[in-house]
Amino acid sequence: MATRLDQAAGMSLIVFSVMLMTYYSIWVIVLPFVDSSHVLHKYFLPREYSVILPGIAAIILLLCIGAFTAFVMWKNQKQKKVN
Repeated sequence: MATRLDQAAGMSLIVFSVMLMTYYSIWVIVLPFVDSSHVLHKYFLPREYSVILPGIAAIILLLCIGAFTAFVMWKNQKQKKVN
């Protein structure tokens, strides 16, 4: 059973994800159609970052997945040598 702390952590992750995806969607989908002199542009990074930042995030995610997989494989191999 989930505790209140688990529920609060889960809800905060969901809220953060929804806010991030809303921000990114407006940045990538809506902003190119808005005039560049509009006040809305000052709340967003330049458009180049809309490709660079997700690319960096994907590389970091792949590195973490690879490190986790290597660690698990190394730990399992270590246990087999003991047995």
